[in-house]
Amino acid sequence: MDIKDGRTVKGVNFVDLRDAGDPVELAEIYSQEGADELVFLDISATEQKRKTLADLVYHVAEKVSIPFTVGGGISSVEDVDILLQNGADKVSINSSAVKNPQLINDLVAKFGSQCIVVAIDAKQINGEWIVHLVGGKVPTERKLFEWAKEVEERGAGEILFTSMDHDGTKDGFANTALAQLSTDLNIPIIASGGAGTMQHFTDTFKEGKADAALAASVFHFKEINIKDLKEELKREGIPVRV
Repeated sequence: MDIKDGRTVKGVNFVDLRDAGDPVELAEIYSQEGADELVFLDISATEQKRKTLADLVYHVAEKVSIPFTVGGGISSVEDVDILLQNGADKVSINSSAVKNPQLINDLVAKFGSQCIVVAIDAKQINGEWIVHLVGGKVPTERKLFEWAKEVEERGAGEILFTSMDHDGTKDGFANTALAQLSTDLNIPIIASGGAGTMQHFTDTFKEGKADAALAASVFHFKEINIKDLKEELKREGIPVRV
């Protein structure tokens, strides 16, 4: 769930955002419907120099019994400590990790790899996957696969890869890039960006070799039911928790 000004939003290619509801209410619904995990990303926190709202984490923790990850504007050990104390199971860092890679090491040393997720937003420019910051607004000189390898070496427990080219398009995940990440790395890779049909989920597990798949609009706007999706994946021979 992308959060902006306390509301869940969804766009296409990181722009043209529309309201998708109250994040706490949605979290409770998805927990009841059988989601395995939830991810909350405050997409305006870094841009506006705000901290992810700790009280949102607290209220979500009151309502759900499944693990959830929170990210957005996290730049210190203290930030993570507050979020974990308020009930988050994992934290996701993105822009702050690129600007200060040592932060990954520091967080892992303090809290352990199991709760440190590094999110990477990237898009293809002249045939190269280029890492972007600040909600996809700022291109960097970092290349996706090199940065992902460094993230793993610094101890992160998971990588959440969002293809900006696929985000919100409902045309399928970036499976070629995902397959390379999964081949190159030993930590779990979460696929994000492009889910539109149940087949897209099947494809990202089989072709993209993803360890998990994240989606937003197809669930927010009732296009795919989580229980139905899990049953379909099970029929396809993909291990799922049902």
